[in-house]
Amino acid sequence: NYGAHVRFDENGDAPGRYMIMNYQRNRITREYEYKVIGNWNSGITLNHSDIIWAGDTKEEGEIKNMQRGEQCCWICTRCSSWEYIKDEKTCETCPEGMWPYPNKTGCYALEVQYMVWNSIHAVIPMALAALGIICTSFVITLFVMYNSTPVVMASGRELSYMLLSGCIFCYFMTFILLAPPSTLLCALQRFGVGFGFSVVYSSLLIKTNRISRIFESARRSAKRPPFISPKSQIVMTCILILIQVLFTFVWLLLEPPGTRLHYPDSREPVVIKKCRSDDISFLVSLIYNMLLIIVCTVYAVKTRKIPENFNESKFIGFAMYTTCIIWLAFVPIYFGTLNSFK
Repeated sequence: NYGAHVRFDENGDAPGRYMIMNYQRNRITREYEYKVIGNWNSGITLNHSDIIWAGDTKEEGEIKNMQRGEQCCWICTRCSSWEYIKDEKTCETCPEGMWPYPNKTGCYALEVQYMVWNSIHAVIPMALAALGIICTSFVITLFVMYNSTPVVMASGRELSYMLLSGCIFCYFMTFILLAPPSTLLCALQRFGVGFGFSVVYSSLLIKTNRISRIFESARRSAKRPPFISPKSQIVMTCILILIQVLFTFVWLLLEPPGTRLHYPDSREPVVIKKCRSDDISFLVSLIYNMLLIIVCTVYAVKTRKIPENFNESKFIGFAMYTTCIIWLAFVPIYFGTLNSFK
């Protein structure tokens, strides 16, 4: 008479009809009460926006943790921040480079991070590099203005120009190192860092070697030692630099340049775009420059007691002592910050 459809299952039972309620606090009365959030009538219907979970949140992300020996009861267990819900009883870690949605129903691709020009971590090094370029350019300008004076000539003009050029090149490498990674820039980084240092330290090494040989020879005889002319100095410096260049080209052939995605920790939402070369191999590529520094420091120590009129080696020695300290500090800092591109 009422137009209702009544049916029974094979056991003669009527199908169940249920109201689904959620025990939650009424935001007006501040009292806890049951609120209808859905129903069951041959299928479930839920209004997810009305559900309030434990902790007074609307976040999902929990699975059924079945208790041993229990068939009908379970404990709701929250998935970790890096996991999504695979099924009602299983949490699973998102693949590398992905992170779960807030409702834990799946994973999305993380945004790739790399150094940007307007970051404070880039602005400060670029400002310092720019200051270094300005100061070094000023010194080069003074050398050019007084190129023929006895002071400039006695300092070894040719090697001084090479040394100052190497300094400027190293400062410019700051901008290459901070640029967004690409195949070309990664190749320039691997070539430029070692090349710039080799120009600087090769020039200093030949300078101190020349002073050492002059005074060692003077103790034995009045004969002028060989290979102390400006041309000879330039040739020897270039040979030392070419050794570094050769090593770098071999490295580029064995490990072609390119970019890669780096995942420091699967439990953190971080994906970093880096150069493809191994971090340790980058440090190994500087071993030759470390050798130049050590030899140059030895020569600086040997020539520390020469006459006051030839005290250039004392300043070189001071520079090498501080360089050794800086490089010794660089190694642990480098390995201690590998997971942070900043």
